Amino acid sequence: MPGKGTGQGYFMISAVARRYDIHPQTLRMYEREGLLAPSRTEGNTRLYSDEDLEQLETILSLTRELGVNLAGVEIILNMRGKMDRMQEEVNEFMVYVKQELARGLGDWEQRLGTALVKSATTDLARMDQRQPVEPAARPSAGDTSSDPVEP
Repeated sequence: MPGKGTGQGYFMISAVARRYDIHPQTLRMYEREGLLAPSRTEGNTRLYSDEDLEQLETILSLTRELGVNLAGVEIILNMRGKMDRMQEEVNEFMVYVKQELARGLGDWEQRLGTALVKSATTDLARMDQRQPVEPAARPSAGDTSSDPVEP
């Protein structure tokens, strides 16, 4: 059997129609419209996986409870699929960023360990907190020398 679904089971069209109180022709129509894609046996019998049943529940919820027509259902399902793919891409990107950050931290720690002048990470943090340097004294108004003032 095809590897679709979570492995809990496959259901024939008559069982699915009974379970959801819909006519088998309605299921066939959903398939023709591209809203459902059940797998088939060698004898061409439709088999609905758990994944197919979840999709059907979404379709029935949209049509029965929200009054969405089939064209709207198609748009919603397509958008939902795109959002799922985008979320997967964001998750993959986050894994990549975390790996790069970890690698960069490792490189930085290695550089600190091989530096000519050893310094602890705490020394680097203290450098950012040092006191500002006092500005150089300016020549007074009566000073006629053109030499710059040494700090």
